[in-house]
Amino acid sequence: NLGLNDQTVEGLVTASGDARFAWDSYRRFIQMYGSVVLDVDHHRFEEIIEHVKLDTGKNEDTELTASEWHRVVDGYKEMVAEVTGKPFPQDPETQLWGAIGAVFGSWMNQRAVTYRRLHDIPAEWGTAVNVQAMVFGNMGEDCATGVCFTRDPSTGENIFYGEYLINAQGEDVVAGIRTPQPMAKERSKPTERSMEEAMPAAYAELVQVRATLERHYRDMQDIEFTVQSNKLYMLQTRNGKRTAAASLKIAVDMAREGLIDHAEAVRRVNPAALDQLLHPTLDPKAPRKLLAKGLPASPGAACGIVVFSADEAEARAQKGESVILVRIETSPEDIHGMHAARGVLTTRGGMTSHAAVVARGMGRPCVAGC
Repeated sequence: NLGLNDQTVEGLVTASGDARFAWDSYRRFIQMYGSVVLDVDHHRFEEIIEHVKLDTGKNEDTELTASEWHRVVDGYKEMVAEVTGKPFPQDPETQLWGAIGAVFGSWMNQRAVTYRRLHDIPAEWGTAVNVQAMVFGNMGEDCATGVCFTRDPSTGENIFYGEYLINAQGEDVVAGIRTPQPMAKERSKPTERSMEEAMPAAYAELVQVRATLERHYRDMQDIEFTVQSNKLYMLQTRNGKRTAAASLKIAVDMAREGLIDHAEAVRRVNPAALDQLLHPTLDPKAPRKLLAKGLPASPGAACGIVVFSADEAEARAQKGESVILVRIETSPEDIHGMHAARGVLTTRGGMTSHAAVVARGMGRPCVAGC
């Protein structure tokens, strides 16, 4: 949404004919730019939204009107000016260079350093910046955004696995702000509406893209997409994070399918990750007291002291304590705490949220949307 300011938001209102969409997009930009570029705590933005929802008697972000999003924008700008000592930048070029600088600068922030250490990534590699035109998944009921995997990242099963949200932008799915809906009809519950049912044409095209990407990259892909006015746009693809069990099955299956040879299949299984196959699980026959229900985002079982911040999880783990990290939703700032914890639980999010993806890659059990 970069480029939006007090003037261009009015142009977006006119061009789209939808004031709610325009002001929602503007507040998203201020929130993300403020958090990533201006280093404003993202909880400060959430507090303003929650205050407006409480004041207007609304439960969900999607219920807020154009005037209420306008009110959120005003609150955001006032808070940013108070925290940073400067007004929110209105010049699009200033915004662009600020965003580019933040991406390059992110390579050496603490969470990136921690991630590289955990995954043996050399510090000298550096990062890159992509600048591309925006497509909007939050323009209405014929728009959507989603994250999907070409195979199940938990089990390795060769099925189309993913989630989407109608009238939303990408961070809503990944950040777990709303609990998304399943992609395929066969994986949906009676109360859910799959993408296959809601947007059959876009879904059919996405199924074709899934096959194309796997043939090209010869590995399980993690895909992000947006649907704008019923037209599918592919945003990015990368090799997907997976559990050790999934890694083993995917390598074997792809060798049998002829996508890779046997030698490559062996190379793709990390010996250090195989201990995940021995992680504890719950005995299905054992008596238990059910406290809550959620989505099985990452397999396994764990017990420990409940903590509510990543810093506390790390500090207690260093003392030899077993902890369970409990958050509303996780973000990249929590990665050190997720690594220190024995398990992760979030109250928001789904199977493709940040908590789910990172926990699977770390071999930590995770329950999302609890």
